[in-house]
Amino acid sequence: MLGSIAFSGKAIIVKLAYRHGVDAVTLIMYRMLFALPIFAVMAWWASRGKPPLTRQDWLGVLGLGFTGYYLASFLDFAGLAYISASLERLILYLNPTLVVMLGWALYGRSIRWSQALAMLVSYCGVVLVFGLEANLQGSNVAWGALLVFLSAASYAIYLVYSGEMVRRLGALRLVGLATTVACLLCLAQFAVLRPWSAALVAPEVIWLSVLNATLCTAAPVLMVMMGIERIGAGMVAQVGLVGPLSTIFMGIWILGEPFTVWIAAGTVLVVAGIFLFGRTARQPGH
Repeated sequence: MLGSIAFSGKAIIVKLAYRHGVDAVTLIMYRMLFALPIFAVMAWWASRGKPPLTRQDWLGVLGLGFTGYYLASFLDFAGLAYISASLERLILYLNPTLVVMLGWALYGRSIRWSQALAMLVSYCGVVLVFGLEANLQGSNVAWGALLVFLSAASYAIYLVYSGEMVRRLGALRLVGLATTVACLLCLAQFAVLRPWSAALVAPEVIWLSVLNATLCTAAPVLMVMMGIERIGAGMVAQVGLVGPLSTIFMGIWILGEPFTVWIAAGTVLVVAGIFLFGRTARQPGH
């Protein structure tokens, strides 16, 4: 639960940093700069006594680091410049449905009617909140929502293709290596796209980035993995339902985002749909 809440705080910190005039490229550079030593140590620790990676392993790590952590993170940061933290979290929460749809598209895996109905409920909830926000803030909301949806799709690709490598390398080693790759890509992106003078930002941006890298990036990765070891992935997924709710609460409390009956209804639909979707997926024969 602590890991889910900490993950949810990422969007709040990003929205706070945007108030100081920083852009997505610079902001994600600072987040990954401060996270890099943590993930590098994680990769080293998990690799002790293990056989070295083959060329195929390195290609897999590079591909997963690009899609799962670099591209997904950058698109998410970019989208948060246009939409609320609440809508961002609800869109990202659709990730399990995207994994199933990718499995259907790539491997021909069937989708049960019960799964499809649960997916429909969740997407209706997102559309409801999106429509309300677009009506209040204009057409930029559509662009922001698309960027965040593409972020969720990028991370779903990572999940679909990471299964075999997790079994071969181990979860901690793969996460450490893939996130280290993502950190280096974000630093390279800044070096290519921005002048060095762009690194001169408000002190608040630096401290928020340190908080983002530690409390909302590295710490929840470890907490969720420790939780999976103790109670299993299924229970962790159910406890993770607190994520969207904590984002909405923090958005109202810290950012002053509005909360209406329509946002509440949309959130209930998304959470209920994903809960039913998860239960359906774990039933025998599904």
